Amino acid sequence: MRAFHWAVIALLSVGSAHAQGVLRIGLQDDPDALDPARGGTFAGRLVFASVCDKLVDTNPALDFVPQLATAWSWSADGLTLTMKLREGVHFQDGTVMDAEAVRANLERYRTAPNSARKAELKPVASITVADPQTVQIHLTQRYAPLLAVLSDRAGMMLSPVSFADGKSPDVPICAGPFHVTERVAQDHITVERFAGYWNAPAIHFDRIIYRPIHDSTVRLVNLQTGQLDMIEEMAPSDVAAARGNPHLRLSTATSLGYETISINVGHGAGAENPLGHNATVRKALELAIDRNAINQVVMDGQFVPANQAELPGSKFWNPDIAAPARDPAAAKALLKQAGFDKVAFTLQVTNTPRETQLGEVIQAMVADAGFDMKVQPLETNTLIDGMNAGNYNASVVVWSGRADPDANISLFLACDGFQNWGKYCDPAFDALLTKARASTDPAERQSLYRQVAAKYLQDRPNLVLFHMTWLFAASDKLQGFVPTPDGLIRPQGLHF
Repeated sequence: MRAFHWAVIALLSVGSAHAQGVLRIGLQDDPDALDPARGGTFAGRLVFASVCDKLVDTNPALDFVPQLATAWSWSADGLTLTMKLREGVHFQDGTVMDAEAVRANLERYRTAPNSARKAELKPVASITVADPQTVQIHLTQRYAPLLAVLSDRAGMMLSPVSFADGKSPDVPICAGPFHVTERVAQDHITVERFAGYWNAPAIHFDRIIYRPIHDSTVRLVNLQTGQLDMIEEMAPSDVAAARGNPHLRLSTATSLGYETISINVGHGAGAENPLGHNATVRKALELAIDRNAINQVVMDGQFVPANQAELPGSKFWNPDIAAPARDPAAAKALLKQAGFDKVAFTLQVTNTPRETQLGEVIQAMVADAGFDMKVQPLETNTLIDGMNAGNYNASVVVWSGRADPDANISLFLACDGFQNWGKYCDPAFDALLTKARASTDPAERQSLYRQVAAKYLQDRPNLVLFHMTWLFAASDKLQGFVPTPDGLIRPQGLHF
């Protein structure tokens, strides 16, 4: 349990929350590190949306739009990105957000030993300050995904004072509308309104309290009884109850993100089994799974069954490789071809009712093909810590999705991907990614990312199951929320 000494709230006063201008949001998970350099969970991004503005944001149509940067342009050779910064912006400690601060942040993200952003910024050769409001990012090669990278954690600017001398802050001191005042692990995170925020007229709450509640039905009950004002990642099975309540408003958006089975193919002792060593065994596992049945049984038909990191029918989706139909007999034959009658492994899932049920449904399906699969539910951060250490055979993980296709693939499967937990590494695959990243021609990028998909669909280090539908429910008193494909809850414009 951890609380910060400058906390000024009393959680016992929840009954008067509306009068105090407090918004209470129920999260599915407790975030990991509240440091954009180190964080990796979706729950962390939800909190960052209120605390850390980015150089670039995305709108509901997934266009890149100004935030801390007001304009940007590429050099003729595509190797320098020039960004003009917003004037009059201050960090939450009162220091100025200028080009030097941007340079310091990008240098930290691309070089700090504990930074998870290094792979995303690998093509960056240097950052220079042209004037106090102009920063130039120089590349070693063309890198089309850079704007998408700067619209996520690598574009979140912190006060350089907070990471001086190599420090890793426990809480971020950013240039966003709220600053963190208290965190109690597994209980709540409180953020208070920053009076000096550059876009202050768009903020209508004095405080936001984030409460991690793993059970979706419990989150919904808290919303129904007035203990919460909004919940995210509602279980599909709870949709009917939310729709039937006249005091609640349901909001949905088809997600860029997906749920996948990450398979440990080369990371320590957890990979030392037939599933990790043999692509034929992984093919058999996929043939034993019925994605459509999973969607109907576990997700009440709300999600989009899929086998690729891009949505079916979208620009970078490969139409030539559809998700295979379930065929237990063919799966069993593949196991025999690989030399096995039975293959045992453990599938880790987060300890929510929905994910536990998902694991149990997969367990029953794959048993018909000769897989002796155990299901191990774990708290989210415990699961991730184990994956980081290689202590897993296979894990169900969720990716919230990004506007650029590279970010939906490379972090999991590039040799240096920061969430490549299973240590899949293929030089031919990385060469394709490098070529795709360097191209700014839409047709060429489409062709290359379809080739990328064909490669990972053959090797199967990950088995994508479906793309989610973001399901939000809120009190009908809450106004101004616009669901977006990235699943974030942006506080700008929210009000009672």
